[in-house]
Amino acid sequence: MHFIFSDEVVLLFDFWSVHSPAGMALSVLVVLLLAVLYESIKVGKAKLLYQAAVSMSIPTIQLTEETDQDSLGSDSAPVSRTHLRWFFCHFGQSLIHVVQVVIGYFMMLAVMSYNTWIFFGVIIGSAVGYYLAYPLLSMV
Repeated sequence: MHFIFSDEVVLLFDFWSVHSPAGMALSVLVVLLLAVLYESIKVGKAKLLYQAAVSMSIPTIQLTEETDQDSLGSDSAPVSRTHLRWFFCHFGQSLIHVVQVVIGYFMMLAVMSYNTWIFFGVIIGSAVGYYLAYPLLSMV
């Protein structure tokens, strides 16, 4: 297989069949936006993971106070809430990861059409998405 410049291609599904330059331009735009979304999700997921790690961290002083209170017979509700928050955070991260993987495989399959225009759409969309989403990560 080799890459070709053509305005005719079938992308991802049989119903996404392109037969005109306008259809190719629209398909490149859709794939470009898909790549921007992928990069945004990737950077957003990293930001959420960092924020979750910061919010879940318990200072050592607070940890020793909780241990002393537990030894005195108090209930362990704060620890239970922390575990519940961690579970929901981890579950949300897992769902975001699934969406990211699905979009990534769609982009890979689009590139495997071996159409040069689609390939350029994925590459440019990935670069634009990273460029637009990276400032969000640095604001953490």
